Amino acid sequence: MKKLLAICLTVLALAMLAGCGTTKQADTKKEMQPLTIGLMPDTDSLPFIIAQEKGFFREEGIEVNIEQYKSAMDRDSALQSGNLDGAVSDMLAVAFAKSGGFDVKVTSFTDGSYKLIASKDSGIKDVKGLAGKDVAVSRNTIIEYVTDQILAKENMDGDSINKVIIPQIPTRLEMLQNGKLAAATLPEPMASIAVHNGCQFVTGSDELGINPGVILFTAKAAADKKAEIQAMYRAYNKAVAYLNNTDRAEYIDLVIEKGGFPPVAKEALKLPKYHEAALPKESDVVDCIKWLNSKKLVTETYSYQDIVLDLLSK
Repeated sequence: MKKLLAICLTVLALAMLAGCGTTKQADTKKEMQPLTIGLMPDTDSLPFIIAQEKGFFREEGIEVNIEQYKSAMDRDSALQSGNLDGAVSDMLAVAFAKSGGFDVKVTSFTDGSYKLIASKDSGIKDVKGLAGKDVAVSRNTIIEYVTDQILAKENMDGDSINKVIIPQIPTRLEMLQNGKLAAATLPEPMASIAVHNGCQFVTGSDELGINPGVILFTAKAAADKKAEIQAMYRAYNKAVAYLNNTDRAEYIDLVIEKGGFPPVAKEALKLPKYHEAALPKESDVVDCIKWLNSKKLVTETYSYQDIVLDLLSK
C-alpha cells in the first residue's frame, strides 16, 4: 500500500510540474511585447511586409507594428523620438545616431540595392558623363555615400557633379522621369521603375560590391526586447524563404499595395535573392565610417563591435 501511495504521489507531482511548465510557456508567449518597425519604400522592406501579411509574425507569437516613411529623415526622427523600436536603415544613419548621443545597434544586413540612373534624354551612358551635371541625392545618407563611392571608382569626387538635394524618394523619381535632372541615385524598386520608363542605368552598389543597408534597433529595445527581436527574425526568415521560392505572380499585387510602390512597379520590379538574417560584413561598416570621417560628418571612429550586436546566435 505504501509503495502504491508513493507511486501515486510521484505521478501527481510530475503532472503538477508539467502543468506549471505549460502555464509558464503560455505566460511567456502572452507577455511578448510588441515591436514597432519603420520601413522605407524599397525592396529591403519586403520581407517585413510578407511576414506581416502571411501571418509569420503571428506564428512566432510576436506583434509587429509597421510604420511607413518616404524619407530617411522622417524615419530617423521617429526612431529618436521613441516612436520606433527599430527600422530598415543603413550604416550612415547608425553612425549619425550614435554620434548624436542616441545609441542604436545593427542586428543584421539587408538585401538593398542602390542604383545611379540617368534621365532618358541626358545622353549619359557612363559615370564620367555626369561631370558638371545635376544629380539628385539625399544629403548625408546612404544615397550620397553610394554616389560618392561610384564617383571615387572613376577617380572623381563629390564636387565633380552638381548634387541636387531631394530627400523624398518618390519626388526624386518623378523629377528624373520628367527630365528635370540629369541623373539620380535611387533604391529599388524606384531604380527599376525609372529604367522601365525609359531612363538609363549607369551603375550601382551591386557593381561596387558594397552592401551598407541594415536592420537596426534602439539600444533600449535590443536590451529589453531580445526575445521579441529573435521571434521577429524567425518570421523574417520565413518571409525570405517565401519570397525566394514562390512564384512572383502570387505576391506581386500584395507588395505593390503594402509597399507603397507605384502601379508600374508590378511590371518593372526586379527582386534580389533574399538572404536569411545575418550580420553585416566588417568592411561595409568600416568603409562607411571612413567616408563619414573624411567628410567630417562624424568625428568618432566607431569599430565593428561598437555598432553591431549579435542577437541571432542561439
